[in-house]
Amino acid sequence: MIRQNTFKVKTDEFIQLVYQLTINFPKHELYGLVSQLRRAAVSIMLNYIEGFARKKIKVRLNFLEISYGSLRECKYILYLSQKLNYITLPDYTNLYNLVEEIGAILWKTIETTEKNINNT
Repeated sequence: MIRQNTFKVKTDEFIQLVYQLTINFPKHELYGLVSQLRRAAVSIMLNYIEGFARKKIKVRLNFLEISYGSLRECKYILYLSQKLNYITLPDYTNLYNLVEEIGAILWKTIETTEKNINNT
């Protein structure tokens, strides 16, 4: 339960930071990187929530894996955004560290879910 709460708090913080930082992206990226990064960031949380709303554990695992995929997508878009000078190195570092924290929690949740599947 503590891990779930930490995940939700960290992911919510991440989503809000993504929205705040992408306001300053070039206007020509509104339907490109801005849209993709925002959708991927929100997808992390939405798939996590949807997974835990499912009764079947294998379906839950699928949603958790989709959530993790969205997290990895964000990680690359942030890297690219920093290389294109859309975000500063300190902002990138802050978001990168947050992504790593969220990823560790999510990966542990995926592993635990897989163990539960194998033990049934």
